[in-house]
Amino acid sequence: MVQQLTDLKFNIRCNDKKVEGFGRYSLSVSQSNDRVIATNRQAKRNYELFDSWEAGLVLSGSEVKSLRESKVQITEAFGREEDNELWIIGLHISPYRNNPNFTHEPDRPKKLLLHRKEIERILNRLNRDGLTLVPLSLYFSNGKAKIKVALGRGKSDYDKRQSIAKRDADRETEKALSRKQREV
Repeated sequence: MVQQLTDLKFNIRCNDKKVEGFGRYSLSVSQSNDRVIATNRQAKRNYELFDSWEAGLVLSGSEVKSLRESKVQITEAFGREEDNELWIIGLHISPYRNNPNFTHEPDRPKKLLLHRKEIERILNRLNRDGLTLVPLSLYFSNGKAKIKVALGRGKSDYDKRQSIAKRDADRETEKALSRKQREV
């Protein structure tokens, strides 16, 4: 019997990944679960960003279903420390519309799941340097909801204008270089 099972074992290719299995009971690997749900495009404009981390989120079932439908607003969210834990405040996840009996509070604080050393490092920088914890993107990785957060310092209007001017100057130099390369 053991020999028959080892004879049945084979490799199948699924989405360019080798997956071992036994006949029709083989595992299938799906890339459809790995996708970006929401990004905070204003974060790069409004904050000078430093270190970033990937963190898990504590969510209820209806929140996960709403995330799969991309019913989320991440722009107004920020991180806060309470009792040596990190929480995301202002992350709006709309109620799941297909089950009105079991809904969640859309703006409730969500707990971040990080290693203790990472939390201590973030809290140290938040308190010492006066930085803010800013969410950058929300996505699914291997079927689990993840959020990318970064430490940032708010930019003043002068800093924003300066970064826009620098970006425009870089764009102009790229255009000039590409024109020169086409001429040669």
